[in-house]
Amino acid sequence: MNYLPAMEDARLLVGIETADDAGVFLIDENTALLQTVDFFTPIVDNPRRFGQIAAANALSDIYAMGGTPLTAMNIICYPTKEGHLDVLAQILIGGAEKVKEAGALIVGGHSVEDKEPKYGLAVTGTAAPDRVIRNSTARPGDRLVLTKRLGTGIVTSALKAKMVPAELEEAVTVQMATLNARAARAMCESGPSACTDITGFGLLGHALEMARGSGTGLIFDAGRLPLIERAVEYASLGLIPRGAHANRCFINEHITFEKDVPLAVQDIMFDPQTSGGLMIAVPEARLQTLMTKLAEYGVPEAQVIGMVTDELPAGKILVRAGKTDKQLFSDGTLRV
Repeated sequence: MNYLPAMEDARLLVGIETADDAGVFLIDENTALLQTVDFFTPIVDNPRRFGQIAAANALSDIYAMGGTPLTAMNIICYPTKEGHLDVLAQILIGGAEKVKEAGALIVGGHSVEDKEPKYGLAVTGTAAPDRVIRNSTARPGDRLVLTKRLGTGIVTSALKAKMVPAELEEAVTVQMATLNARAARAMCESGPSACTDITGFGLLGHALEMARGSGTGLIFDAGRLPLIERAVEYASLGLIPRGAHANRCFINEHITFEKDVPLAVQDIMFDPQTSGGLMIAVPEARLQTLMTKLAEYGVPEAQVIGMVTDELPAGKILVRAGKTDKQLFSDGTLRV
């Protein structure tokens, strides 16, 4: 339910109506301004890594809409009266590293005294108005491609329980701190129909936003989902973050699971992701181009996970058990 008053202006290209990843405002015929903001509490113990992850997460909204980040402003809540300013410095250094990697600039920010640390960015980017990629323009027949593995919320819950080996902790941390810049480059060069990034509402929550905005249904094949190592094991043990339960309660009536989809995999599909991948809707004829470019630009874990359909009611999602083998069309594209 939307409690905000309607904002109407001919220059507002994307507002709040379709729950898109960033607002888009027309500057002139060649330039659209993209704006987004995101911040959260620490997801890992290492403060520098936390800063990197939070910054990558905030920058992702610009990439999801086909934009180029230009500037960022720090948002920081921190218990400065308790000291540990060296920890605060490491958080800010980590964030600055990712902003620099994105080719953007930190131009300021704001801090608030708070008992619990929180960090993130307000990010501004640009795109050509006719190149803005929305979450609400998927078309029946499009294939759905996910560029990062799922399960970060579940694995970080296991991390808090001291159940995650060091090498897996490092792998998940690196994934969360990885910018979606290369995936976005491949997407923009492949002619996508729509895109969103997968973050706090989980795969199914953000997919539902795409389905509603596009007036379509979506079909996922659970057997094709790229999953973080041991995520199914941890989910089976009940290491499910509260956010996953909240996501399921909020949207479950719009989701149909085939009976053979394991409960642990269902939980992973509701799992809130931190700095997750892009979910790209691409016409079937351009799918192989996208997959080739993703591999070329260093996004090897991207997978075709489903499709857009008009055979389901608009705003409905079907999750099939799917197959783990890869079947190919004659032209080399993946069959889902």
